[in-house]
Amino acid sequence: MSAPASSTPVPAAPLSRPIVAGIVTALVGFTSSFAVVLTGLTAVGASSAQAASGLLAVSLTMGLACIVLAWRYRMPITSAWSTPGAALLAATGVVDGGWSAAIGAFLVTAALILLTAIWPALGALIARIPPSIAQAMLAGVLLPLCLAPITGLVTNPWGVVPVVLTWLVFARLAPRWAVPLAFVAAAIVVAVSLLQAGAPVDAGLLLPRAEFTAPTFTVGALVGIALPLFIVTMASQNVPGIAIMRSFGYEVPWRPAMLVTGIGTAAGATAGGHAINLAAISAALAASPDADPDPARRWVAGVSTGVSYLVLGGFSAAFAALVLLAPDAVIPAVAGLALFAAFGSSVQQAIDDPGERIPAVVTFLVAASGVSLLGVSAAFWALVAGLLVRTVLHAGRR
Repeated sequence: MSAPASSTPVPAAPLSRPIVAGIVTALVGFTSSFAVVLTGLTAVGASSAQAASGLLAVSLTMGLACIVLAWRYRMPITSAWSTPGAALLAATGVVDGGWSAAIGAFLVTAALILLTAIWPALGALIARIPPSIAQAMLAGVLLPLCLAPITGLVTNPWGVVPVVLTWLVFARLAPRWAVPLAFVAAAIVVAVSLLQAGAPVDAGLLLPRAEFTAPTFTVGALVGIALPLFIVTMASQNVPGIAIMRSFGYEVPWRPAMLVTGIGTAAGATAGGHAINLAAISAALAASPDADPDPARRWVAGVSTGVSYLVLGGFSAAFAALVLLAPDAVIPAVAGLALFAAFGSSVQQAIDDPGERIPAVVTFLVAASGVSLLGVSAAFWALVAGLLVRTVLHAGRR
């Protein structure tokens, strides 16, 4: 499919405009949520080096996915890492088999994404999960992370207050840049703390490198990580990403998009990359008229986004080192602030329909509880509980 044709003549804009839009898209997307990715990977057992490798892997694979899709289909199609998926990992914690089992779950997630391209019935099956249940599960997963800025104000006020104040000011003045600038404030806090401590920084921490891990497959990881990761990636990233692109007049080719993101997820999995997908919220930055008045030229912004992600990937180790050296509660506060919007959206969609509210509330509470049963994480049991309650309440109804 091709990009929409302009119905009326539009003034020609310099080519630098979509290029800059792509750079902005990558900067906002990367700095707004890289801390969530590192938090999630560390939570499921990755060492600092392995988490940095995972950040490098998803940066490179999503950058290449942007370039391939935008160039091939002449649309501003952008890819992103699965931020909700990373939040899910943070809530799940270490499963039976540790980090290598998590790697196995990432590979299974990639296989499921590829299967949706090859076998449309799987996508249809996922679509049958009520959106209220899927969003309630995501909201429950996000809740503990979103509490980090609040608890951080108590545990480390000198480090967290500047971060929260920066976010609040720019949430009013420039919402798009609120979280990236909160990260800048956090970086300043880290720099000041290092200067006060007089501790030298190992230059080796700043060099990007891939750490490959052989996968293992356990039931706990497959059910507790792979399946929920696949569901939140589809329901919270790929499906909304398609809808956002359609709102700007672009029909994203579903099968090629799933093939590219599935292959990208598989390629980065053994290096620690959890999942890549179509961009959702950040997709609007490259696809809107702000990127270029001419819809047929906005694909340049997609390519520019991909190239920018490749460049940012080169600094993945430095970002990971910043997280490693940060004082207590500072980086979790940034990660929590980055998820506020996603949490609010998930809660709204979960309880929007009064007829679905009770099953959604049950799903949310089970997911937020963090309970683990039979080695399987709360996210899976939240889906089971929500669907069970919904089945009982709706039994016999049309």
